[in-house]
Amino acid sequence: MLTTMTHTPSSAPAFRLSMPGLLLRLEGLTAFLAAVILYAHMGFSGVAFILFLLAPDLAMVGYKVNPRIGALMYNLAHLYTVPALLLVAGWALSMPTLLQAGLIWMAHIGMDRGVGYGFKYATEFKDTHLNRV
Repeated sequence: MLTTMTHTPSSAPAFRLSMPGLLLRLEGLTAFLAAVILYAHMGFSGVAFILFLLAPDLAMVGYKVNPRIGALMYNLAHLYTVPALLLVAGWALSMPTLLQAGLIWMAHIGMDRGVGYGFKYATEFKDTHLNRV
């Protein structure tokens, strides 16, 4: 006779998504989709997009020093402000390369937020403002 488990084992916490958590994920997915659509509309290279999409995660190297430096570097690389400034500068200065970099960076941050990766606390890499990864 086959039986199904009807409860979560005590060793594995149940996944719960709060309303703010859901909204933050939707916001991230919106930023991701907007960046991808604008990137494609502007005719930028798909190869460059794929090659550089994960580049902001290089900031994790700070965790080799300690969790405080790691969190600081990671959080600075995952702040919408920096790619937004690149987008403004690229538009104002008519520099497509800055626009391209800003859109890739914005897409990365949105993708991370959409799947639940948030800003890191200085305790350890898995502790984020959205949840424990």
